[in-house]
Amino acid sequence: MTSPRSAPRGSAAGDTHPSLRERVYAELRERIIEAEYPAGTRLVEREVAEELRVSRVPVREAMQRLESEGFLSVRPRRGSVVTEFGPEDAEHLFDVRENLEGLAARLAARHARPEDLAALEELLARARRAAESGRLREAVSLDADFHRAVVELSGNPLLVELMAPLDSRLRRLFRLTSADSDGEPMCGAHERLYEAVRDRDESAAESLARAHVAATRASALRLLNDLRNQAG
Repeated sequence: MTSPRSAPRGSAAGDTHPSLRERVYAELRERIIEAEYPAGTRLVEREVAEELRVSRVPVREAMQRLESEGFLSVRPRRGSVVTEFGPEDAEHLFDVRENLEGLAARLAARHARPEDLAALEELLARARRAAESGRLREAVSLDADFHRAVVELSGNPLLVELMAPLDSRLRRLFRLTSADSDGEPMCGAHERLYEAVRDRDESAAESLARAHVAATRASALRLLNDLRNQAG
């Protein structure tokens, strides 16, 4: 377990208001994504509640939610343990991403409004500045935000709903595989995709999105295999 932090903002012991439940869930998820709780870490409900200075109820609900999303697993005699995100998990995620993100990009090129494009351009600019300044963690987070924004610009609520559970896994993948990256290749790929969406070129947008996912597959799998070998 990590050293204690302050409680989620606005929380109080025993409070089970939905906003607190969401904050506790988001805090635990972020700690897993950022490897503050590395794979194999045992999370004890009582200890987590004390650490966050909340009751056990929102912690229990957050841990159940994280288990359903694949971040935690319940093991005999160990309780809830942070799952590994290994090459097999990445393969499954890439298979789904390539198809759904390609569709999202095509629909974004069809439906994006001028104000949507302006927001997407600003997101790209922020990611570029972060990468060029060496703020890798920020750049990785903004890159994930870009993928989510393109999905939201699709104008298809069902697609947004289908992709939502993958967002956290995508962020975890980006965080795990960002060590050897300066952010430049990803920024360039995103900027080309933005241009296709801006130009209403649906075919190009879909092709670029699919190519981007395919291009990151090999490097991500190599890094995840290296991490597994180092751990083993």
